[in-house]
Amino acid sequence: MKKVLIVGGGFGGIAAALELEKQLLSDVKITLVSNKPHFEYTAALYRVVTGKSPLQVCVPLSEIFRGKNIESVTDVIIGINFEKKIAQSQSGSRYQFDFLILALGSQTAYFNIPGLEKFAFGFKSITEALRLKRHLHELFVKASKLETSQDEKVSLLHFVVVGAGASGVELAGELTIYAKTLAKNHQVDSSLITIDLIEGAGRVMPVFPSAISAKIEKRLRSLGINIFTNRPIIAEKLSKVEVRGMTLFSNTVIWTAGVQPNSLYKKISEFKFDKKGRILVDDYLRAQGLENIFIIGDSASTLHAGMAQTASYDGKFVARHIASLLQDKKLANYQPQKPYYSIPIGPGWAVTLIDGIAIYGRWGWLLRRLADLRYFLSILPISKAILAWRVDKTLCETCQICLPENNNELQSLF
Repeated sequence: MKKVLIVGGGFGGIAAALELEKQLLSDVKITLVSNKPHFEYTAALYRVVTGKSPLQVCVPLSEIFRGKNIESVTDVIIGINFEKKIAQSQSGSRYQFDFLILALGSQTAYFNIPGLEKFAFGFKSITEALRLKRHLHELFVKASKLETSQDEKVSLLHFVVVGAGASGVELAGELTIYAKTLAKNHQVDSSLITIDLIEGAGRVMPVFPSAISAKIEKRLRSLGINIFTNRPIIAEKLSKVEVRGMTLFSNTVIWTAGVQPNSLYKKISEFKFDKKGRILVDDYLRAQGLENIFIIGDSASTLHAGMAQTASYDGKFVARHIASLLQDKKLANYQPQKPYYSIPIGPGWAVTLIDGIAIYGRWGWLLRRLADLRYFLSILPISKAILAWRVDKTLCETCQICLPENNNELQSLF
C-alpha cells in the first residue's frame, strides 16, 4: 500500500486528492491534512464581507469527499522528516508517506510596515472576512447615534482599501454598494461615506494591459471610489494611515496588497527558493533535489503561480504523475497553463479576459458567475453545487437592523 499525503485543503490539494482518487488505484491510500474542516472558495470571499452567505465560500471537506476513497484529517503540519518520510503535526500525530504533496498556499505579508499587522484588516480567510463585516456593522451602528458628531461620522465611514490587485478591486467595487445599503438601513447620510483605493504601482490592476486597467479605473470611479496610485503605504496607526505624500484618517484599513508563501516552507532547510520566496521545482513539480516531494499552487516557482486555476491545474498534474509512476507509464513534463482573469467590480459588472480578449459589463459578469458554477460542479454533486452557487442571493447579516426577516433558516445553519 502506497501512501500519498496531501497537506493543504485549498484549490490545489482538493484537485490532487480528487484526481488521484479518480485513477482507481487499489494499492494507494490518500490522506489530506488541512488546518480547517472546510474548503474556502477564496474567489468569492469579498461577497461574504458585503453581506452574502458564507455558505458560498465555506464547503465542508466531508461533502467534497463523501463516498470517495479519501481520508480527510483536520490538523496542522509543523515539520517534515524527508529521510524517514514522516510529517509531524501540532496534535502530536505522525503521518507517514511515500509521496508528499504540499499545497499550503500563501499567507498575508505585511512587509514590516509599522502598525500594519496590528491595525489593518486582513482579507485571506472567511474568519477575517466575517470579522471585517462585523466591524462595518458596528461602525454604522455607532454613526447612527445622535451623540456622534458629524466629524466623527466622516472618520467612522472612511474606508481605505490598500492594494488595487484583483482582491482589492473586487472588494472596493462591492463595498461601495454595500456601504450605501448599510447607511440606508441605519438611517445614516450616505454622503458621509468615503472609499479610497490605494495602489503602490502606477495604475490599478498592473498585471493587465494599460487599456484594460484604464477601463477598470473608469468603472471604479463611476461607483464613487477615490483612486490613489504611486502611493505605497508607509505606516498605520490606530485611526490613520500614512502613505506617500498624504495621511488618511480612517478606522478601517483593509490590507489586500501582499502575500507570501506559507511560513512552514521556510522552516524546511532542504528547500531552495526563488527571489519571491517560492520553492524551486523541477519539470515534474518536485522540490529541487528531492524525490517524491511535490509543491503545487501559490508556493511553487512556476509561471502562473498565485492563481486558483493554476493551483487546481497543478494538483491534477501531480496526481496523474504519481499514478503514472505507480503504473510504470510514460511521464509528461509540466507545461504551465495560462489562466483567464475575471474581475467583478460591483454587482452585475465584470471584466473577463480570455486569450487576450476582454469582455466587459454584464456579459463579463455572467461569464464570471458561470466560472464559479463550473468550479462548484467539479467538487460537489450537481444539487449541492447549485445550492452553494445560488446562496449568493441570500443575505447573512450580523446585526438585527440589517438581518432580513426571511433569513432565519439560514442563520440556524451556523
